[in-house]
Amino acid sequence: MRPPHRLASVSLVFTARLKPQFIPRHPALRYRMTSTSPFGLKEPSLVRHQAFIDGKWVDAKEGAVIRVTNPATAEELGTVPEMGLAETKEAIKAASKAFKTWSKTTAKHRHDILMKWFALMREHTDDLARLITLENGKPFAEAKGEHAYSSSFVEWFAEEAVRTYGEVVPSAIPNIRNVVVKQPIGVVSILTPWNFPSAMITRKLGAALAAGCTAVIKPPPETPFSALALVELATRAGVPPGVINVVTTQTNVAEVGREMCENTAVKKVSFTGSTPVAKLLYGMAASTLKKVSLEAGGNAPFIVFDDADIDAAIEGVIVCKFRGTGQTCVCANRIYVQSGVYAEFASRLAERVAAFKVGNGLDKDTTHGPLIHERAVEKVQRHVDDAIAQGAQLLLGGARLPGAGSFFAPTVLADVPAGALVNKEETFGPLAALTRFETEEEVIRLANDAPVGLAGYFFSKDAGRVWRVAEALEVGMVGSNTGLISQAAIPFGGVKESGLGREGGHGIEEYMNVKLIAFGGI
Repeated sequence: MRPPHRLASVSLVFTARLKPQFIPRHPALRYRMTSTSPFGLKEPSLVRHQAFIDGKWVDAKEGAVIRVTNPATAEELGTVPEMGLAETKEAIKAASKAFKTWSKTTAKHRHDILMKWFALMREHTDDLARLITLENGKPFAEAKGEHAYSSSFVEWFAEEAVRTYGEVVPSAIPNIRNVVVKQPIGVVSILTPWNFPSAMITRKLGAALAAGCTAVIKPPPETPFSALALVELATRAGVPPGVINVVTTQTNVAEVGREMCENTAVKKVSFTGSTPVAKLLYGMAASTLKKVSLEAGGNAPFIVFDDADIDAAIEGVIVCKFRGTGQTCVCANRIYVQSGVYAEFASRLAERVAAFKVGNGLDKDTTHGPLIHERAVEKVQRHVDDAIAQGAQLLLGGARLPGAGSFFAPTVLADVPAGALVNKEETFGPLAALTRFETEEEVIRLANDAPVGLAGYFFSKDAGRVWRVAEALEVGMVGSNTGLISQAAIPFGGVKESGLGREGGHGIEEYMNVKLIAFGGI
């Protein structure tokens, strides 16, 4: 097991970039190699090395596979099929066929199956969390937190299934009664990211199944095993064949994504990922005017006012900025601190971050894991170098850590210019970049100076300021005196180029059509 890094001995050593690999391999050889993969689960049957179409575990037609590696060790965990257009069409066809029966089931029936799935997820908490740690890298305790968050969506939408109420609308025309009903939209394409390999699936799939929809899922090639384990448990819970389908791909992602957006049998596309990819998928889905939910990139401002509780603000930025090693879409990315508390905040934050222990997420002492791959390491380094070149002061970290795996030292920069790259782009890494401000008006302008608007945070004891700033921030979600906002019960989503639609909360509505039935002759 990789020993944790202590930040007091940060090294500036760089290692070669590890490139994703695509390997044609005979299926029989693949099974021999993966049978001893280092998963170490209590129930090994949760590890699936095949995709899932129409109730069957299947290989790619061409026999090609994708290697999945542990970002903490660079060791191969196993392989999954490299699928393409043909398999994607099969999956959509299976989902379309299954929709005819699944959509006719009662809400109570779907509720009961989802609750069985929820119970199975809770029963296998340790195994599912271990899978998250192995393929994503986050510490085991944090992976268990994601698992709890993930399973909460299944429970929440099970309960939402039986509350998709319609209404009776008074008629302006004599002898007519207006009844409004809600019906499942149809086959749903679900495309998810690697940073929450479990929760980003259940947040979408839970709502889709509860509404009576069927689904085709494309998980990320970095973290497919969590998705496949969830499907295994959903099948055990009684989800019928064809209702859930999983297509794994890496090299063929462009043609698979296009088919998932343009196939006429698909009626809804739900995506979480970057803004550039969201725009591409949005354009493809527009070819048939599909309903879409897009949760795209963020660049969250985190504001600390002079009147803030500094202890609370430090805790808030620790959990908000460094959760997932900075690889969450709602991470604080631009940290603005008012001049009256700037020096104290910077010093205390650096002191706290210096106590982090970076290492393999399975090590009980590890507080922060690796980045997902070398491209992520390179981006953080680029942002650090750019800020320093523009006059920022390096308080801590600043470089990747030596050895195997894609580790970057948790980093704190002070006096970061507003025009630095880190303030213009989402870093997605363990970099806290502090920028000084003087007035409320100035920081609101800085915070809103971004094309995206997913989340925003601020700390202040002034009740009037709390309302003013919360209303002024151009984001979909605001954390006031807290760095944690994500819950199954809340509407999750952004404004501007952070996307459209909402997940969680009443997000089941995103998977349903509203239909008017006007009864005449009454």
